[in-house]
Amino acid sequence: MFAGLAVLLYVGHLAADYPGQTDHQSAHKAKKTLVGWLANLTHATTHVLICGALLALGALVLDEVTLQPLPTAIALLWIGATHSFIDRRWPVRWWMEHTGQREFLQHGGAAHVDQAAHVIALVAAALFLAAI
Repeated sequence: MFAGLAVLLYVGHLAADYPGQTDHQSAHKAKKTLVGWLANLTHATTHVLICGALLALGALVLDEVTLQPLPTAIALLWIGATHSFIDRRWPVRWWMEHTGQREFLQHGGAAHVDQAAHVIALVAAALFLAAI
């Protein structure tokens, strides 16, 4: 069940992060303003909704995917919260500055570390759901 859940969540992530993210959200989601927080939270909500829809679809059509409401809600809350946190951008920058990646940061590496952090959070959610 883990593999099916991981694929569903990863596809949901890609759908929400690229075609599902507006230019406004991308430009403002890290700002320390009301506009920034609203852009960030609406983007994170997009992740929760798309991942939730894909999990529901997976539970309907894939024999190996069975979901329980409370653990699924917890996993989706985790996805929204971690996505919102990572997308504030300072956590990725802090990580790179404190783990010997300053040069990588200077050459566009933040986007890669950002995506790796999101995938790690998705794998954690898939592991949690598979273990229940």
